[in-house]
Amino acid sequence: MVTAAKTTSQIVVHMGVAFAVMYAFTGSVAFGGMAALIEPVCNVAIMPLHEKLWERIRARIEAKKASRASIQPRIGGTDAAQPA
Repeated sequence: MVTAAKTTSQIVVHMGVAFAVMYAFTGSVAFGGMAALIEPVCNVAIMPLHEKLWERIRARIEAKKASRASIQPRIGGTDAAQPA
């Protein structure tokens, strides 16, 4: 129940900000209302793409870390040169 209330309040605040910004720029209630409705719809459409992009970025960073770790020589392990 709390999660639903929080999500609802976030949506209301988000739409209120979109309305206020567009109203401040244009002075039009109609344009403010359009922004309050259209902007969240665009966010819903774009967020999955944003998440996929960040998943790719994280995967590349992890792959680079893994390749660097495999290149580094191991000291004190079985790969280290044994003294004569």
